[in-house]
Amino acid sequence: MSAESDNTSSFGVRSAIGWPIGGIVGGAIGAAVFGAVIWFFQPEAIEAAIPSAYGIDPAGVTGWLIHIGHGAVLGLIFGFVVTRRPILSAIRMNPETETISSTSIVLRVVGAGFAYGIAVWAILPVIVLPVWTDTLGPGGGDFPIVAVESLLGHVLFGLILGLVFAVIVDLTDRETGEPLEG
Repeated sequence: MSAESDNTSSFGVRSAIGWPIGGIVGGAIGAAVFGAVIWFFQPEAIEAAIPSAYGIDPAGVTGWLIHIGHGAVLGLIFGFVVTRRPILSAIRMNPETETISSTSIVLRVVGAGFAYGIAVWAILPVIVLPVWTDTLGPGGGDFPIVAVESLLGHVLFGLILGLVFAVIVDLTDRETGEPLEG
């Protein structure tokens, strides 16, 4: 076996550590930055509200660990999604617009992270979290659900996730075909 095949996942994306690790690391770092933004505006959201959403009493760094764990899982999902053929093909394609075709893959993955951060914000805190906290009853958590700080934090999460992922995982080594091929 050659050294190159040792570094290629079953999906053809080459990296010394692979897309799962790139997603987890990027997600954890992005969540830490996102947490810092939320903590700056509303410390109790990280320290008390997140643990209370799981029925855990706030203690020490519990909220931070849960928040970074969420980021790692979301980063893993991001890594899975951007390494699938349709998305990877779209990221790597050369559109006829000169501005987009002259951008690097790193910048395109950061853009994908930006879009992912907005999607995560629109789905999790805006739709899922209110339903979850309503099922917990009174005192189920006081989150900045549609607050500007929450949106800003999720956008930063996505940007940092995309940047770290693009630095860790080499997405340039595979022919992918057309963007909508299976």
